[in-house]
Amino acid sequence: MWADRRVIDLFGIEHPILLSPMANASTVDLAIAVSEAGGLGALPCGQLSTEQIRSLFGTAVQRTSRPLNANFFCHQAPAYDAARDARWRARLARYYTELGIEPKPGAPPAPPPPFDEEACALVEEFKPKVVSFHFGLPEQRLLARVKATGAVVVSSATTVAEARWLEEHGSDAVIAQGYEAGGHRGMFLDEEVATQVGGLSLIPQIADAVGIPVIAAGGIADGRGIAAALVLGASAVQIGTAYLRCPESGVKPIQQDALRRARDDGTALTNVFTGRPARAVVTRFARELGFIDPEAPAYPYPISAVAPLRAKAETEGNTDFVYALVGQSAAMARDIPAAELTKALAAEALEKLRGASAPTAKAAAKRR
Repeated sequence: MWADRRVIDLFGIEHPILLSPMANASTVDLAIAVSEAGGLGALPCGQLSTEQIRSLFGTAVQRTSRPLNANFFCHQAPAYDAARDARWRARLARYYTELGIEPKPGAPPAPPPPFDEEACALVEEFKPKVVSFHFGLPEQRLLARVKATGAVVVSSATTVAEARWLEEHGSDAVIAQGYEAGGHRGMFLDEEVATQVGGLSLIPQIADAVGIPVIAAGGIADGRGIAAALVLGASAVQIGTAYLRCPESGVKPIQQDALRRARDDGTALTNVFTGRPARAVVTRFARELGFIDPEAPAYPYPISAVAPLRAKAETEGNTDFVYALVGQSAAMARDIPAAELTKALAAEALEKLRGASAPTAKAAAKRR
């Protein structure tokens, strides 16, 4: 069925379709539905405590024997800068006043740690088929322990240089995250957002630069996008936004409403919610702060300052402060169950690929 089976065989799945590990949006139900339909479900562990990860793994392995992807963050946790945080909160003061919020003083809670000893021990205990990382790879001694479990290691690249780095440092496959993708940018060698590359250009350049399989991510929401990515050199695709309107999704109702109203120009890269550039639905809050604000504290410290605004606004149905991480093809998402969507995406892609190959075959026959 699929001409390039490298990712299919590597992961032990039926279709080259991976669910994106979307923090606060992916659920166990969503991951299992995708895996049971022949794709690869994802368990987002990057922002969870050890206890939460254990619970997530425990539930998943009880309900499916199909392969799953456990995703972790490898960010460099910065030191807390009290002065910078105070300046940031002062910038947000007008919004606190507008919503009638009295911000709590003091340092924010400790940020979630990057992939560490405790997370690695859980990988060794539960042995997920795939372990993926965002923002690079963990230190070599931890990576070696992950690989010793038999796990396939994957990480995201936003440039050719990052893809080459990942291959050199032990990644078994690379996710080519195009500029169109929703969520946090996976950049880790270069923090310059202005030079980020779109998928149409990024996928073939990474495919030409590395010897490991390439997984395309960003703006893929139907069979046409999947077929295009495979023709450009990807062996599989990773899809997130297209699954957000599935009933198994964990997005809040107010985020669902924003998703249903999404347009092609309705998203932007912004760092004002978390401190790292992430593609999200355009809101008044992000627009007024300029989307990319150089004054924002480093990830993840802005989260605690913005959280009260989001919570208060959401209880009032105020979309000015909604934080919905979605890609540029959000308007193409469908209201159908995840298993049905996975099978439909596979069928649509195969149909497009067969259609694309037919003229080529006829032309070749004519030449002979």
